[in-house]
Amino acid sequence: MFSRISRYHKLPDVVTTDSSGRTLASKTLRRLPQVSGTFAHTVEDGDRLDHLAYKYYQQSRNWWRMNDANPEFLSPQALLGKEPIVTDRFAVTFAGAQPPWITVVRNLTQQVGVEAVLVVEDLHLTTQQVSVAGQTVIVNVEQFERAILVTYNQLNILASALASVMTASGFVVRPPERTGRVGAEIIIPRNVTG
Repeated sequence: MFSRISRYHKLPDVVTTDSSGRTLASKTLRRLPQVSGTFAHTVEDGDRLDHLAYKYYQQSRNWWRMNDANPEFLSPQALLGKEPIVTDRFAVTFAGAQPPWITVVRNLTQQVGVEAVLVVEDLHLTTQQVSVAGQTVIVNVEQFERAILVTYNQLNILASALASVMTASGFVVRPPERTGRVGAEIIIPRNVTG
């Protein structure tokens, strides 16, 4: 049963039979409306859909309009980057010649809640002044920027525990950077009824 103000209230009822032979009543699928007259909102840390709905529509229950306008996100939480599954980028350094990538990847993937681990090595050329035979010469020097991207379930493991695993594997780890939705834009549609 839906209230009179529900977006599902006017949809027709459908009766289906499931694989066990039970007869079930439900509503037909609600088509996503065409979104027009839109503008963008830049997601900030701490944003909530009900607060954004109140800000833009003066009605906190209209948060679903933003979900309709951003169908690439499967859940309201994903729209704001607040799902339990996240990806963090851990910048790492290693004092030795060859970093133990196999060891750290194995140790991370054995942790409950870790879904994926990706090692990133970026090479940057920087200029440096060097003295050669009494002359100052500018040379290009290779500098590696190394990071480990970890996709994990925050309900099972914390970023601090992942950093500890990397440290135990021989790396010096900087605080993680969240590769999420903060700073990204979402579409805010006009508040139309229908």
